[in-house]
Amino acid sequence: MTDYPIKQPNSKMCFICGLENPVGLHLHMYETAPGVIESKYIAPEHFQGYPGVLHGGIVAALLDEVSGRIHMGDAANPRFMFTGKLEVKYRKNVPIGKLLKIVGKAGKVRAKMAESWAGIYDENGELLAEANALHINVPEDQFDLSRLDELGWKVYPE
Repeated sequence: MTDYPIKQPNSKMCFICGLENPVGLHLHMYETAPGVIESKYIAPEHFQGYPGVLHGGIVAALLDEVSGRIHMGDAANPRFMFTGKLEVKYRKNVPIGKLLKIVGKAGKVRAKMAESWAGIYDENGELLAEANALHINVPEDQFDLSRLDELGWKVYPE
């Protein structure tokens, strides 16, 4: 039996999860159930579009990252994927300076592709933005899994 939540790996320089990226978001992600990833985030003022509102590009980046994370699997042997398609629905303004919950859920999984859904919720559980995504395996000849240490790809303590 698996005990949830399971903390997911971070990297050094990824814009979303890179802990050493000076302009990154530094998100920590957790598998909370099979096929479900969650993270929490408070967006700082310097990522706003309109006053008080998180820039739509950052919203899309959050949805993109969480939707792809669902399919990464084991930290020691991850399935790295790139986004082939991301359809974002901006339902309401996503606020800065307030706690957000970002959730990703696995969809269909195929040999070289996987589908998923992600959503951003406010403190009251209202869905603010969502996306459906198609992720495609990074070709084996483009990424050497034996070099994960260079990425800093590991589970870091809080």
